[in-house]
Amino acid sequence: MIWACVPRVDGDPVFSALIDDSAYDAPDARGFWAIELEGCVKVEQHYIRNTPVLVTRQSDDHGNAIETYDFSPRHKAKGRMYRPVAFARVVRPVAGSPRIRIRLRPTTSWNSEAVPITYGSNHVRMVLAYMAMRLSTNAPIGLISQESWFRLERDAHFFLGPDESFSDALRPAVERMLDDTIHEWQMWVRGLAIPPEWQEAVIRSAITLKLCQHEETGAIVAALTTSIPEHADSGRNWDYRYCWVRDAYYTVEALNRLGALDVLESYLEYLRNIVDGARGGHIQPLYDVRGNATLTEWEADKLPGYRGMGPVRVGNAAYEQIQHDAYGQIVLSSVQGFIDQRLLRMAGMADFEALEAVGERAWKVYDQPDAGLWELRTRAHVHSYSAVMCWAACDRLAHAAKALDMPERERHWQDRADTMHARIVNAAWRPDSQAISANFEDDARDASLLQLLDLRFLTAEDPMFTGTLKALEADLRRGNDMLRYSAPDDFGEPVTAFNVCTFWLIEALYRTGRRDEARTLFDEMLSRRTAAGLLSEDIDPNTGELWGNYPQTYSLVGIINCAVLLSKPWSACR
Repeated sequence: MIWACVPRVDGDPVFSALIDDSAYDAPDARGFWAIELEGCVKVEQHYIRNTPVLVTRQSDDHGNAIETYDFSPRHKAKGRMYRPVAFARVVRPVAGSPRIRIRLRPTTSWNSEAVPITYGSNHVRMVLAYMAMRLSTNAPIGLISQESWFRLERDAHFFLGPDESFSDALRPAVERMLDDTIHEWQMWVRGLAIPPEWQEAVIRSAITLKLCQHEETGAIVAALTTSIPEHADSGRNWDYRYCWVRDAYYTVEALNRLGALDVLESYLEYLRNIVDGARGGHIQPLYDVRGNATLTEWEADKLPGYRGMGPVRVGNAAYEQIQHDAYGQIVLSSVQGFIDQRLLRMAGMADFEALEAVGERAWKVYDQPDAGLWELRTRAHVHSYSAVMCWAACDRLAHAAKALDMPERERHWQDRADTMHARIVNAAWRPDSQAISANFEDDARDASLLQLLDLRFLTAEDPMFTGTLKALEADLRRGNDMLRYSAPDDFGEPVTAFNVCTFWLIEALYRTGRRDEARTLFDEMLSRRTAAGLLSEDIDPNTGELWGNYPQTYSLVGIINCAVLLSKPWSACR
């Protein structure tokens, strides 16, 4: 285990070797919890079907093997969901007479402080900056303390959680947690409305997206890591362990297509609190998982970074940026609450009035400069994508008013949306290139314009869209990959392609009649997933190497959306 943060995903890493792996084998290395087979020559991994429970098999050349089951307990108990800040591991001898070693090397305060560790008869206690943790185990504590090799002759159980005595017998309790956690996840997957094709990819993506939700509040983080660079030594190292309104919108939209309403309902609770706290309808691009607005960015200089490619950034200065597309994503995420009869709590008049403040803000700023969805740090434009998202806020407010049977408010918001649509087309359309520009000021390219279809701003048959698609492919497509943009930014010219942009391209190809090409490209993207079936943010078009924070919600959303769109129906499988 080389990456884990406590007490929340946006907290301090107790294991940080992911961004400090340069000295993993050094005597003073720390930031990991390793369970190692002596003489290991082969490592194989897989998830238990339809769960996030990871099984790692280690084998040597002499017929010895072990399997380690890694999971975080999550199951119903005593009328509630049991989901402690805890990591459980079960190590089983499966062949021969394996010898193992346990190395527990935690970090705290972003590796700037030593972790006090004490040993009891059946536990290890670690005092971290934000909480004390206890590893309860039936493995020999003395051998763990000195990191000795020892023969594994029976299953070993580990529960690393809050510093509390483990009241039950450890072995049956952890085994029960494992069984109950497997059952809970498999029952959740059983309720998904998945397409018949690419089922494994869709299920793995859906499970991982759900794991990106902080269940206590409903916030959805953009990724589970920080500071994995967008390409080698790029300096494009960002902390994505926060809730971007934009990313969360795309996540709930994708999971809605699978019928995962529990994620939407929890996120809407988080969103309503954000809207209630908005000043004059102003919405930040991102918040932390508890809804806090201040995310001061700083560099953890005691950590060298992924493959030594620092800096390691904590926090994200983008919270101070102006990104007008957030208003559209707030309304788009919320409008289903006025329409969907399946929801336990449907939206009402108070929710609509709160959203109207967001719509007023969208109306006021839609044709004003902002940092854009790609969060440019030193320049601002009137970005077409941001303007269209503001239009979507007003357009969908009209839909919500209709659902509430308020014809006057419906006309009010529809009139505004119609005015905005005409203004955006007039300002962004470039007759010379026969394309919508990325901004109102010049004739730039941006893959986000592929979203004009999904947002229903343009149709697939509209010459404005087909012309825009042609221009975007000519400028941004690199073989089977799609750049976000090609113009130099704050860090120079982009090198890697942005995976979700390729998925947007696949959707556009399919909807404009290039269906065989879309399926071929989708299969190519699926082949680039890691062995765990996941994707990061970026990919090098020349080498195919994945880069950027991992797993990235955007990329997994792309897998789900494309699979749902491209798959044949279940009726064709009978």
